[in-house]
Amino acid sequence: MSQWLSRQARFLLAAFIVLSVAGAFAATLLPVSLFPTIEFPRIAVTLEAGNRPVDQMSAQVTRVAEEALRAIPGVRNIRSQTSRGSAEVSVMFDWGHDMTTAVLQAESEMARLSPSLPAGFQFSVRKMDPTIFPVIGYSLTSETVSLVSLSNFATYQLRPLLASLDGVAEVNVLGSRQTEYQVIVDPVRLQAHGLTITDIQAALSASNLVAAAGRIEDRSRLYLTLVDSRLTDIESIGSIVVTASGGGVIDLDDIAEVRLSTAQEWTRVNADGRPAVLVDIRQAPAANSLALTNAVKAVLAREGASFPPGIVITPYYDQSDLVKAAASSVRDAIMIGTVLAGLVLFLFLRSLRFVLVVAILLPTVLASTALLLMVLGLSLNLMTLGGMAAAVGLIVDDIVVMLEHITRRLSDKRATVLEAAAEMARPLIGSSFATIIVFTPLAFLSGVTGGFFKALAVTMAASLVFSLIYTLAICPLLATRLARAEDAERAEASNGWLNRLADAYEGMMARLLNWPRAVSLALILIAVMAGGVSALRVSSGFMPQMDEGGFVLDYVAPPGLSLTETDRLVRQVEAIVQAVPEVASYSRRTGLQLGGGLTEANTGDMFVRLNPLPRRPIETVMSDIRGRITATVPGLEIETIQLMGDLIGDLTAVPQPIEVKFYGSDPAALTLSAERAVAALEGVRGVVEVRQSDRIAGDAIIVTLDRAHLALEGLDPVMVATQLESLINGSVAGSVQAGVRTINIRVWTPSPLRDRISAIEVLMLRASDGHLVPLSRVAQINLVSGQLQSSRENLQPMMAVTGRLEGRDMGSAMRDVTASMRTVSLPAGVRYEFGGLFAEQQKSFRDLMAVFAAALTLSGLLLLFLFRNWIKTVSILGIVGLSIAGVLTGLVLTGTELNIAAMMGLTMVIGIIAELGVFYFAELPEAAIQHHHRIAAGRARLRPIIMSAVIAMLALAPLALKLGQGSALLAPMAVAIISGLLIGAPLVLIAGPIFHGALSTRHLAKTE
Repeated sequence: MSQWLSRQARFLLAAFIVLSVAGAFAATLLPVSLFPTIEFPRIAVTLEAGNRPVDQMSAQVTRVAEEALRAIPGVRNIRSQTSRGSAEVSVMFDWGHDMTTAVLQAESEMARLSPSLPAGFQFSVRKMDPTIFPVIGYSLTSETVSLVSLSNFATYQLRPLLASLDGVAEVNVLGSRQTEYQVIVDPVRLQAHGLTITDIQAALSASNLVAAAGRIEDRSRLYLTLVDSRLTDIESIGSIVVTASGGGVIDLDDIAEVRLSTAQEWTRVNADGRPAVLVDIRQAPAANSLALTNAVKAVLAREGASFPPGIVITPYYDQSDLVKAAASSVRDAIMIGTVLAGLVLFLFLRSLRFVLVVAILLPTVLASTALLLMVLGLSLNLMTLGGMAAAVGLIVDDIVVMLEHITRRLSDKRATVLEAAAEMARPLIGSSFATIIVFTPLAFLSGVTGGFFKALAVTMAASLVFSLIYTLAICPLLATRLARAEDAERAEASNGWLNRLADAYEGMMARLLNWPRAVSLALILIAVMAGGVSALRVSSGFMPQMDEGGFVLDYVAPPGLSLTETDRLVRQVEAIVQAVPEVASYSRRTGLQLGGGLTEANTGDMFVRLNPLPRRPIETVMSDIRGRITATVPGLEIETIQLMGDLIGDLTAVPQPIEVKFYGSDPAALTLSAERAVAALEGVRGVVEVRQSDRIAGDAIIVTLDRAHLALEGLDPVMVATQLESLINGSVAGSVQAGVRTINIRVWTPSPLRDRISAIEVLMLRASDGHLVPLSRVAQINLVSGQLQSSRENLQPMMAVTGRLEGRDMGSAMRDVTASMRTVSLPAGVRYEFGGLFAEQQKSFRDLMAVFAAALTLSGLLLLFLFRNWIKTVSILGIVGLSIAGVLTGLVLTGTELNIAAMMGLTMVIGIIAELGVFYFAELPEAAIQHHHRIAAGRARLRPIIMSAVIAMLALAPLALKLGQGSALLAPMAVAIISGLLIGAPLVLIAGPIFHGALSTRHLAKTE
């Protein structure tokens, strides 16, 4: 190898430079986003069918749609929630399913069903992915411009401007107000002229016409003949002739008032205490978040001068703030870790030239990794940047091991630099593959864990592959030009403390190796006890939490509460939010939700944006606001959650950590079970915001028709329903074009005739022969309290009870929840199971345990291949087992949750400790190994193993200490790796020889 390196030096250095430049260029072109592009296997199908009752909607629409959707190939789970006249069906597929095909199949099934479903049935199908939430959102407010004008500006000027930008998938306008021409009919005049609302509707439709009458040729020209009777304004609408008889003409103005007004809306939108229109920009899945938000800001800044005066455009949410803060914190962690690694290297080797080698190779490895990420279509996000940060220590380890060996060989003047590098090639390849091979099973991870952490694994594996290549090919060439014999001599002479440590190590090992079996059993016993106690005491969770700088506050007012009264209650919440000093801004939706879904006029959410750090932690702020609202706004139920948790919940259809799902055929029994469960869960410490999933949709006025009286009066149910809809809700009888807009014309009755239940009773209906009949003569009008929404899962009736956590980990809370549920007495025919994020956690843990077992198996096979020796293989795997106990102990001592990030770190510890084990056992002779050989190998590998462990730990320290927003997401992984190294690195030097001695003694005893 040394001769090949010498011959190909120019080629290798040229290739190195090319890859470095290409990687640096690729890093500037990589898209930047918060998380990797993840295709969640879920689609949401929204069903609309008028305002029919919940039971009728469930039987006639939801159930039929569920059965059709369940037949789509690949469906794993189907869940629905039905409210008045609307339903949402969530369809889950297997991970990796082609979701574009799934959406098309769902649309096809719904289109096939449409003719057989009730009249007015509508549906929409949307694929759920992380872009369902906006990447940036703006609020439009004004002291002088009306909401209608704001809506028109947002819809017809701002939305086209922003939708044309590269990477924008959709621009949504929320809180818009539309104008409409209202024809308010006078019932007395209408009756006096013997007319009905139907007559007015017919007259409006007939008078508002533009039609082609044919083409003619005249004098070499071709003309299109148009009949134009379009309505253009209030005057033209009022001048419509409704009827003409007896020589008289009755215009619309004679029997109705025509006015330009605002269409009735059942939603409210607010921003920082003022009525607002919200503009949400959603990005395409593979778009560059940072570039997109910068482009949006640039367009608004450039075009702002042409916007109408008086309009204030304020960002209420900007994901790029979190992206930049998180990316900067991870970038800083990489830089700090690199500097610390360089200091350790200088402390041990006392050579600035060797530090320079690391300074050249480390950024090049990261740049080459960026090049590979671009080839694979990945982005720079928290996971890929975190992979680079976690790999820094391992990259430097490879270089350090090579440089340390070169230093040792130069100091005894027995080999050249290239010869020393060639000697190190085999153990370096083996040790590197011991780490790289751990990431192989991660490629098969699915679910949320695979979606988020697969990118991290790919990044780390790529970094380690490039590190191995550059360490073998480039590091020796750089050392040849930079290293000096005096550097090696200075390194050997300047570490007197290390020599004293080595002497102490020799003495200790000489004593311990006299009783290798006893010491081995003691080490195993200590590890089992420490690991067992830690496993029982360690807290557990799902996804690591980080301070995202903002959170979502969902609220539900009492059932049936009007929009106006709900608005009054929520304004009290706004006052509380504004009084919190950490709050920078907020936006509020009533009757709408940030991520979509079923909503009523008494429900909505707020997005609260906090000031940048430093400030109180976001969990403290959320708890403070929750406590104030609970104490001062009675009757309002709230839930608080950070956006990432809300996003994952919406994508997986399980937004709450705790969910108890009840199944049964009796709705009353399900309701009773849920009520008992709510009472039980409210007594569990740390469980807050306990709610039933199905809420009461609101009160209803039921008009029960008397068929006998209908027949006597010459009416039928269809005639009554049609006339009532026109009288109460109004009916759109046409539209007026105003530039690019169309303004509806609504025929309606005066407000006093339809704003009270008593007024509805005396509404006059016209029979087929023309006589008028009060509604109360042919029907009974009753007020019915709201109907409970209904949920189903996999075609079974289901009701869920959900809760969130405050100040407590998921694992211990779920143990108490499980114990509490055992005390709940359930009616016959009702069963329950746990869902929510806890179920996702359990699935992820099972997947990661399978990955852990696969990684351990692959590491064992690799070690057996490298050493062709069972004893060395089992010895290294034994050290790995002891290190796992150290990881669990470290998590307990630092108060870190065992979540999917920590599990990733636990899996990586296998490879890292195996790598150190390979370095030690590669120093042993092939056969006839005695105790002095084991001690000599430990002394020879003492410095590189200590250097490797310290550098890896210091490189991960900024992540473990959660320096910055993004680091918190990867902190559990860093803590797990550091804990494993803290215990595992010394054990390689201590337990490695002892295990090997114990097993060798046993083997010799058997052979004798």
